[in-house]
Amino acid sequence: MTELSKKVITFGCRLNNLESELIDQQIKEHSIDKNVVIFNTCAVTSEAERKARQSIRKIKKENPNAKIVVTGCSAQINPNKWLEMEEVSNVIGNSEKTKKEFWENFSLHQDNELNTSDIMSVKEDETDFTGLVNQNSRYFLQIQNGCDHRCTFCIIPYGRGNSRSVSINKILDNINEALQNNFKEIILTGVDLTSWGKESLDQDHSLGFLVKKILNEFKTLPRLRVSSIDPAEIDYKLMEVLEHEHRLMPHLHLSIQHGDDLILKRMKRRHLYRDVINLVKEARRRRPEITFGADIISGFPTESYEAHRNTLKLIEEANINFVHVFPFSPREGTPAAKMQLLSTEVITERAKEIRHLSHKNKMSYFKSMINKQKKVLVEEGNKGYTECFSKVHFNENIPSGSLVEAKIISSNNNNLEGILL
Repeated sequence: MTELSKKVITFGCRLNNLESELIDQQIKEHSIDKNVVIFNTCAVTSEAERKARQSIRKIKKENPNAKIVVTGCSAQINPNKWLEMEEVSNVIGNSEKTKKEFWENFSLHQDNELNTSDIMSVKEDETDFTGLVNQNSRYFLQIQNGCDHRCTFCIIPYGRGNSRSVSINKILDNINEALQNNFKEIILTGVDLTSWGKESLDQDHSLGFLVKKILNEFKTLPRLRVSSIDPAEIDYKLMEVLEHEHRLMPHLHLSIQHGDDLILKRMKRRHLYRDVINLVKEARRRRPEITFGADIISGFPTESYEAHRNTLKLIEEANINFVHVFPFSPREGTPAAKMQLLSTEVITERAKEIRHLSHKNKMSYFKSMINKQKKVLVEEGNKGYTECFSKVHFNENIPSGSLVEAKIISSNNNNLEGILL
């Protein structure tokens, strides 16, 4: 068998992708067996797990001598399920996978080995992401891990543990390294981003406090962006920075999940319909050009058609521009899995309706951008992102990492089309 070209195969969230980069770095640094393939799994949906199992079988069939190692949230939650697969040699926990000292001593000589520990016992985030400079033009930086909340549909806290924040000094050190490597945009990421600093004895510590400190500390940083955030915990300082500091990008991706108050309560979410409307109105008052994305679950157990209509109404009233739709998938071990489930047909049809409305909103927004001048951060040669996180395609190759002025001339279903000014 020839050496496998891809050492780490990733499923799931942006944080998983970031951690996969660290794993790949460690494999190379410690010259770990050239025929190892590490699967970094996701547990958000059963479909994500199914795809991971399918990929494992395919890789093993094509590369019989490959050593298959499984890690990630699904491996942390149910390690034995993965170790029982005949294709899998080793299973590694979520805490272990990001420790450089673990990889220093990692050995594949023993098969059917579990390397997992109690994720709930992890109290601090000591992950060292220094040296990860292969992130194209945008630098993703983990500032938080885990979650203290227990939404009834979500299994992720059992894969990630309780919330814990990365220290300010470590965050600032990583940003300094990113700037030295000429990154133009930093994206703050985590499992429950708005909980950053909550365990601190300093009452001032909040996501807004951190964002303000970063921008004050690094005057030459062109762009700072926050990833998915909980609408129940957006603090005043973050809104203040959004209004007064235009280096904080005007795009917020909200973990809304639903538009019906009763369903939100059954989900154990901490916001209601009116909270989302008030939030987007206040953000637009402070920063008129802001755009919004959202995560939405279709077909949650007990969801009536009227409840589903409330989700559509919320997307329309709040004018959510970009929606990620997740058809409900019961996760074993969660309260929602024991509730009255809807049929697959109903869940699929409602997801289709949400996607249709989302597409309509996106196309309307794209149309409003035509003939406007936008600043675009280029990656992959001829693609890049505006400040409001719309993808722009150019008909010419531009050096990756360039921050350019562009005129939007047209749009299609996926992105805007631009020309350099």
